[in-house]
Amino acid sequence: MERYDLVIRRARLRSGATRDIGVAGDRIAAIAERLDAAGGMTIDAGGRLVTESFVNPHLHLCKVYTAAMIDEAAIHAYHGAGMANAASAIDLAARVKAKYDESWIAPNARRAAALAALHGNLHIRAFADVDTKARLEGVKALLRVREEFRGIVDLQIVAFAQDGIVREPGAAELLREAMALGADVVGGIPWIEVGDADRAAHVRECFDLAREFDADVSMLLDDAGDARLRTLELMARTAIDRGWEGRALAHHARAMALYDDAYLGELLPLLRRARVPVVTDPHTGPLHARVRELLGAGLTVCLGQDDVADAYYPFGRNNLLEVAFLAAHLLWMTTRAEMETLYDMVTVAAARAINLDDYGLAVGKRADLVVLDAPDVLEALRDHAPPAHVIARGKLVDPAAMRRLAAA
Repeated sequence: MERYDLVIRRARLRSGATRDIGVAGDRIAAIAERLDAAGGMTIDAGGRLVTESFVNPHLHLCKVYTAAMIDEAAIHAYHGAGMANAASAIDLAARVKAKYDESWIAPNARRAAALAALHGNLHIRAFADVDTKARLEGVKALLRVREEFRGIVDLQIVAFAQDGIVREPGAAELLREAMALGADVVGGIPWIEVGDADRAAHVRECFDLAREFDADVSMLLDDAGDARLRTLELMARTAIDRGWEGRALAHHARAMALYDDAYLGELLPLLRRARVPVVTDPHTGPLHARVRELLGAGLTVCLGQDDVADAYYPFGRNNLLEVAFLAAHLLWMTTRAEMETLYDMVTVAAARAINLDDYGLAVGKRADLVVLDAPDVLEALRDHAPPAHVIARGKLVDPAAMRRLAAA
C-alpha cells in the first residue's frame, strides 16, 4: 500500500477514462485505475473532469479595478472606427497613471490573484507598466503580491513599456531597473512608436535587455486596425537573429485580421521558425488574430484574460473558462473538437507559450490541478463555474480564504 498526501478518486480525464490520481508532496506521484493508498486527504471527484490548472498568459495586473478611476474615453477610442484610433486609446488610458501608487495597486492585484485562485487559474503572466508616469509603482506592487501568493498563484511579472521606449525618454532605464528589482519578463509594444526606425529600436532595446537578464520577451504587437503594421514580423525576425527562438511571445496581433492572404502565407512559416506563440484576447477588442490559420499552420495559440475592470474592458473575473466560453462564440469554435482546442488554449497551449516547467497532468509533474464541477469540456465551458476543488502544488486551496481576499 502506497502512501500519498492527497488522492483524487474517480477523476475523469479529458480522454474519458476514469482514474485515481495520487499526489506526494507537490508532485503527481501516480495515475491508475485504482490506487491502493493509505493516509493523507481523499477527494472523490465522482466522475467529474480533472485537468491541469488554468494558465493566463496575458493580464495587465497593475491596472485591475481601475475603471472607476477614469472615464470611458479610452474604451470608445479603442473599440471605435475599426480600431483605427487604438494608439490614442493608450494615451487616454495612461491618465490613470498620474495616480499610480503601490499602496493601492497591491490590494487590487491581491483581489485579482485571489479570484484567479478560486477559478483554478494558477499561473499568470502579469504586466506592470513601466514609464515616467507609472514609474516602478506597479512593478513593486506586483512583486509584493507575487510573494504573498507564492505556492498558490505563480506570477511571471512583465516589466512593460506600455507608452513606448523611443517616444518615452527614460523608459529604457526604468525597464532595466525593474528587471534588476526582480521582474521576470521584458515587455514591449513596438507598434506604438512613430515610424519603422523607432519601432525597430524599441524591439532591439527589449531583446538587448532580455539577453542581459536571460529573460523571455512578451510584446503587444500590431494592436490596431491598420494592415500596414508589421511588428509581429519584426519581432519574429529579431528572435531568430538573436537566438531567442521559443522565448518571444506575441500578444494581440489584431492587425493580422486585415492582412491579405499572400502576406499571411509568408508570415506563418516565419513564426514557426521563430517558435513564436500568439496570445489572442478576442473578447477585449473588435479585431483579433487569425486563430484558425495560426492553428492550421501548427503554431501555438492561446487565450488570455487581458484586462479586469480597467480602461479597456469593464468585466473579467480571472476565470479562463469564461474567456474560453466567450472565445467559442467570437471565433465560432463550437464543435466538440474545437471546444477541446479552446480548453487547450487556456491550459497546455498557454503553458507552452509562457515556458512553464513541470506543468501537466502526468506522473512527475507538479500537482497544479482543478476538479471541475462538470463531467467534460462541453459542460465546463457551458457553465464556466468555479472548480469544485483547486490543488496548488499538491495542497488544496482554501476557497473561503480566497473569497475573503477577493472581497477585500
